[in-house]
Amino acid sequence: MSDYFQSIPKIKFEGKDSQNPLAFKFYNPQQKVLGKTIEDHLRMAVCYWHTFNWPGNDPFGGQTFLRPWMDHQDAIDQATDKLENAFSFFDKLDIPYFCFHDVDIAPEGNNFAETEIIQKKIVDLISKKLETSKVKLLWGTANLFSHRRYMAGAATNPNPEIFQYAAAQVKMCIENTHHLGGQNYVLWGGREGYETILNTNMKQEFDQLGRFLNMVAEHKHKIGFQGNLLIEPKPHEPTKHQYDFDSANVFAFLQKYGLEKEFKLNIEVNHAILAKHSFEHEIAYALANDIFGSIDINRGDYLVGWDTDQFPNNTEELLLPFYYLFKNQGLGSGGLNMDAKIRRQSIDPEDLFYAHIGAMDTCARTLLAVERMINDGSYEEFLNKRYENWSQNKELMQSSSLESIYEKVKSKDINPEPQSGRQEYLENLLNSFIE
Repeated sequence: MSDYFQSIPKIKFEGKDSQNPLAFKFYNPQQKVLGKTIEDHLRMAVCYWHTFNWPGNDPFGGQTFLRPWMDHQDAIDQATDKLENAFSFFDKLDIPYFCFHDVDIAPEGNNFAETEIIQKKIVDLISKKLETSKVKLLWGTANLFSHRRYMAGAATNPNPEIFQYAAAQVKMCIENTHHLGGQNYVLWGGREGYETILNTNMKQEFDQLGRFLNMVAEHKHKIGFQGNLLIEPKPHEPTKHQYDFDSANVFAFLQKYGLEKEFKLNIEVNHAILAKHSFEHEIAYALANDIFGSIDINRGDYLVGWDTDQFPNNTEELLLPFYYLFKNQGLGSGGLNMDAKIRRQSIDPEDLFYAHIGAMDTCARTLLAVERMINDGSYEEFLNKRYENWSQNKELMQSSSLESIYEKVKSKDINPEPQSGRQEYLENLLNSFIE
């Protein structure tokens, strides 16, 4: 094995005045913020797929990244070499977590039994690596969307044999995630939906997906997995219409099938944008309904209609959702998985580090702004004041009826005047916390 990253030094914090592009400017992992270290708050993770698997192709062109592990003719040799380089990257970045799909870490075999043998071999190698590395597994997931068998879905496929194959694949992956100490398990329904409703029985597919998710929850408890089960919403791409469209869609689906206590959400910034929501909307909705689990932290391009998976670099975009999180429960057992890929012209080893350093600095800088925002208290005070009259009208949420309110409005001649929403003031206020 050749270390692709051998020329890269270990990345350290040097402060915002540093001119070193291979150093953190804001991400000081042991700095205390709001009672915890930055590292413990943010729980940053590297994703295996974009970082080590993606060859740089797009719909109009092929591979641009020439990674040494991609040169192996033997797929298992490729997986082993990739694993060694991945842990070299984790160590030099000093990252606390990583995430993977099953087929990211190991190739599929000619049948399921062969795939399981290959997976076990690579999982055993990862397990040994984890014994001597700082990095831990934030979450694992099964890829139920790339192989041609899943072109019409996995859990929602019209062929029961494909449903069964997907179920076996998830069983294997959640058990491997559990074995590796994973703190969550994610399901993303990239093919769970339809290209055309002409050939789709939607109720049948809903029932299949509901049954599938119930089996996943049952198996989690059977094997003693203590992590959260997470569903990742996305409205479309690769499928025209996906059933996990957004946080509200997923929550309604979970309630329909009695799963709202079993699953939480893994919310991605770019997916929120594709659903025509702001990131803060999706976070606020999940928190309000107690279904927040974790975050895929990236950014999208507002000028295009597809998932660009760019690294986050906009503190202003992250400030409000981070405020919602860190003012309340924080990330819990979730984290900030950098589900992002460098651009296909960024072909050097350094480019992978520049991207992750920038993302981690952006998240740390945002957290520092949140600390100032919380300590200042002006924003919270504004919200409390905006709704304060509800504390004097509790009966409206409890015992009132339309008839009693009608009589009250008439007898007391209630004729309210609106108050300013102060949007521009609030926008200026939030900007004042960013340094």
